[in-house]
Amino acid sequence: MERRKLGQDLEVSAQGLGCMGMSEFYGVGDDGESIATIHEALDSGVNFLDTADMYGPFKNEELVGRAIKGRRDEVVLATKFGNQRGEDGSFKGINGKPEYVAQACDASLRRLGVDVIDLYYQHRVDRTVPIEETWGAMKLLVDAGKVRHLGISEASSATLERAHAVHPVTALQSEYSLWTRDPEDGVLDTCRRLGVGFVAYSPLGRGFLTSESSNRDGSAEKDYRKNHPRFSGEALEKNLALVAKLEAIAAQKGVTVAQMALAWVLSRGEDVVPIPGTKRRKWLRENIAASSITLSDDDCAALEAAVPRDAVAGERYQASGMTTING
Repeated sequence: MERRKLGQDLEVSAQGLGCMGMSEFYGVGDDGESIATIHEALDSGVNFLDTADMYGPFKNEELVGRAIKGRRDEVVLATKFGNQRGEDGSFKGINGKPEYVAQACDASLRRLGVDVIDLYYQHRVDRTVPIEETWGAMKLLVDAGKVRHLGISEASSATLERAHAVHPVTALQSEYSLWTRDPEDGVLDTCRRLGVGFVAYSPLGRGFLTSESSNRDGSAEKDYRKNHPRFSGEALEKNLALVAKLEAIAAQKGVTVAQMALAWVLSRGEDVVPIPGTKRRKWLRENIAASSITLSDDDCAALEAAVPRDAVAGERYQASGMTTING
């Protein structure tokens, strides 16, 4: 697995592994298979693991902590704070208060079973707290040796610049795929001007851009996608038609839809690192193989023509979620 650099000096595998679905949102997980998936990722050179305190809630950090026990030196470990949840799973809102930053970090360190977090993200921007105050508290974590690098998720260009002025932002994490091209509206350019790496979550459209049909209707038990705007009603039918076009292109190339979609994200630049999520070794292997696919400019143009930005139906999140992005 080749390496890419985030920010000035954080080297990670060109693909990371999103661990969220191992504990919540995408159906029922299997801890044994999830840990085996993490181990195989590390064995294959995928060293960049992504989690957050809200996943589970809290259970995903504990799971990742168990998986990397004894292998800490092989891992670039990223986690997040800011989407505050209760032990019962309730959502308490977005919290960027300085005192909460310190509390959340200590709790994550404990659950992960580590002394330091390699990349600590503000998961969502708290619009009630000046970003300078939140990032001032995050900078103190670096000064204390609890965190090595800082990141932010789903932030606007203006917020990114303000945070970067307090402490260098190593990575901005936002949704980016063939069917979510929002970062191309200025955020990617800002990242490149500031020297900030870009981490692409949901590079496979939450599983929609794959060959697994069950990923496209959220029919599995405890799968939140059944209520996702892009996975239901008329939007579902319109989006399935787009995937059919990708399937035809992938077939011509002799690869899977997922590999084609992931290769496209990888082609966006050496500063872009996708973190496809999976909880099964089968899909991990498929994703890793995408790194060996080279797309020409003509290939990329054909994919973008097959899935035009304005042809994707439905919002990225339900209404409540849409209020938390581009903060």
